[in-house]
Amino acid sequence: MQPALITAPGAACRFRLAFGGRLETRCRSWLSPSLARLQRSAADPTIKGRCFGSKTPVVCSVHAAVEGVAQKIQDQDTSQSETRVRFAPSPTGNLHVGGARTALFNYLYASNTGGKLILRVEDTDQARSTPESEAAVLQDLEWIGIKWDEGPDVGGQYGPYRQSERKDLYMKYVNKLVDDGLVYPCFCTDEELAEMKAEAERKSLPPIYRGKWAHADQKEVDEMLAQGKPHCYRFRVPSNKTITITDSIRGKVSWNTDSLGDFVVMRSNGLPVYNFCVAVDDATMKISHVIRAEEHLPNTLRQVLIYRALGWKQPQFSHVSLILAPDKSKLSKRHGATSLGEFRHQGYLPQAMLNYLTLLGWNDGSEQEVFTLQQLQEKFSLERVTKSGAVFDKTKLSWMNGQHLRALPDAELAPQLAEVWQHSGLLQKHDSPFVQLAVAVLKPSLELLADADKDLRHILSYPLMDTLQHEAATAVLQDDFKQIVDTALAAYNSGELKSALESGPDGYKTWLKGVGKEQKRKGKHLFMPMRVALTGSQHGPEVGEVLRLLLLEDGDIKDSSAYVSLPQRMQQLQEWQSRQTAS
Repeated sequence: MQPALITAPGAACRFRLAFGGRLETRCRSWLSPSLARLQRSAADPTIKGRCFGSKTPVVCSVHAAVEGVAQKIQDQDTSQSETRVRFAPSPTGNLHVGGARTALFNYLYASNTGGKLILRVEDTDQARSTPESEAAVLQDLEWIGIKWDEGPDVGGQYGPYRQSERKDLYMKYVNKLVDDGLVYPCFCTDEELAEMKAEAERKSLPPIYRGKWAHADQKEVDEMLAQGKPHCYRFRVPSNKTITITDSIRGKVSWNTDSLGDFVVMRSNGLPVYNFCVAVDDATMKISHVIRAEEHLPNTLRQVLIYRALGWKQPQFSHVSLILAPDKSKLSKRHGATSLGEFRHQGYLPQAMLNYLTLLGWNDGSEQEVFTLQQLQEKFSLERVTKSGAVFDKTKLSWMNGQHLRALPDAELAPQLAEVWQHSGLLQKHDSPFVQLAVAVLKPSLELLADADKDLRHILSYPLMDTLQHEAATAVLQDDFKQIVDTALAAYNSGELKSALESGPDGYKTWLKGVGKEQKRKGKHLFMPMRVALTGSQHGPEVGEVLRLLLLEDGDIKDSSAYVSLPQRMQQLQEWQSRQTAS
C-alpha cells in the first residue's frame, strides 16, 4: 500500500503517513511526530494531532491500517527497562575532580540499578584533543575504581565511542532534519552576525539569531547553494513555546523558546556542534539517564528540541551541583590541585578519593562518612543527591585518606610505603623486618602515602640540640632533665635498655615504669623527658617502637645522613651531659 499524503485544511502543514509505521511531517514548526495525540476508535480510525506552528488542530481520518502506526509510536515512547548511563569526557587535559565525581555518580547509579555505564569520548575539539589526554583520562578512571561496560577500548553494540568516528551518523540526522524542514542553511557572514549582535545589545534584546535565512525564498537558497556559498545549518526553533523537563535533582525546569533563537547544528566547515552531537549520541546509544554537572543545564533546551524533532524519547536528566572552593567560588587551579592525577601523585588512595568525591553532594541519610566501594554501590541513589554546591575541603580529604589507609592490612600497605622510601632514596630494601616495623610504627598517624618519607626521616633523625634550644623544652629542662639523661645512659651502658627492647613490644614500657617508681615520676614528668632523651624530639610515635626499629636496621637505610643509630644518640646525649657538668 502506498503512503497516503494528508493535508489539513487551513493549516500550514502536511503529514505523510506511512502504513509501515513511520509518521513523518513536513511542518517546519512541528516538534515531534510522537507528540501527536493518537486516538482510534473501532467505528472511525482517526489520527489527531496538533501543529505547534499554528492553532489549527489537524484531524486526519484514514481508513487504513492505523493500528500498526499507533502501536509503533507507542513502542517508541515506552520506557526502556535497562538503565544506561554515560560519562563523556573531552580529552583536552587532565580529569578534573568535578568530572571524576560525575563519572562516579554515573557508575554508582548503574551499579545500584543493575545497569550499564558507557564511556564516550567527546573529541570533536580537534585543536585540543589528544590521544595522550584520552589515555590519561582512562587511566585516572581505572585508578579510582570505575569500570565501564562499553567504550572505545572495550567496544560495544552502539559504537563507535569516539565522536570523531561518528561524523557520518551526525550527517545522516542533519540531512533528515533538512528534509523535514526543521533545519535550514544560513549564509550569514561573520560581519552580518556581529552587526546582528550589536543591534540586539543596542535595543537590549536577547542575543539570538534574527537573520533572513529562516524565511528565505527557496529559489534564493538554491542559488546560494549552487554558487557554493559558505553556510552553516540552523535548527528552526518554534516561537514562544515552553519546554519543561523534570530533573531528578532540581525538579521541574522550564525555558521559553524565544530566549534561544535558531541555533547552529552544523558549522560551515562541515563539523556538527556539541549539542547536536550529544543529542544524537545519547539517543542512538540508548542512554536512559543523563547525570551531569549543572553547568550543562542550559544545553538541555537545545538537546530536548533535537530529541523531539527526530522523534526520540528524551532521557531522564539529573544535573549535579558544582564543586566549590573553600571561598565558595568554582573550584579551579588557583585553589591548588584540582585534577585526579595530581591527587594520585600526592599519595592519596583511590578508595579514599572515591569515598570523598561521592560525599560531595550525596549522603545516605546517616552520620556515616567512611564507605567502601561495595557499600556505596548498595546505597547510592539520585534521591539523596543535594541541590546545593559542595565545598572541596582538602583537610577533610586527607583525614578520610588516613581512615582508608589505616584500614589497609600491613601486608598491603607495606609495598606501597616501601616504594615511597625507595623512590626518595631513603631505603634500599623493599621488604625486611625493618620495613615491616616501620610500616606498623607510622601507620597510626599517617594520612598520605607521600608523608611516609618525611615521617620516617623524622623518627630516624635525632634533633636533640635543636629541641632543647626551643622555648617549648624549657619545662623539660627545668624538670631535672639531667637525672633522666643519667638514667638513660646508665641503662644503655649496662645493656639493660637493649634487653628491655629485645624482650618484645612491652619491654620498653615495663622498663620505663620501673624508672618512674625509682625516681618517683609519672605522667608527663616521666614520659616527656625520656622521649626527648631517646628520640631527640617532643613528638612522634611510641618511643619503644622507635627504638626497636633502630635495633632492626641492617643495611636497610641508603641515605646514611638521615639516620642516627642508638649508639650515636647515646654519644650525643653523653656529650650534652658532659657540657652540663662542665658548666
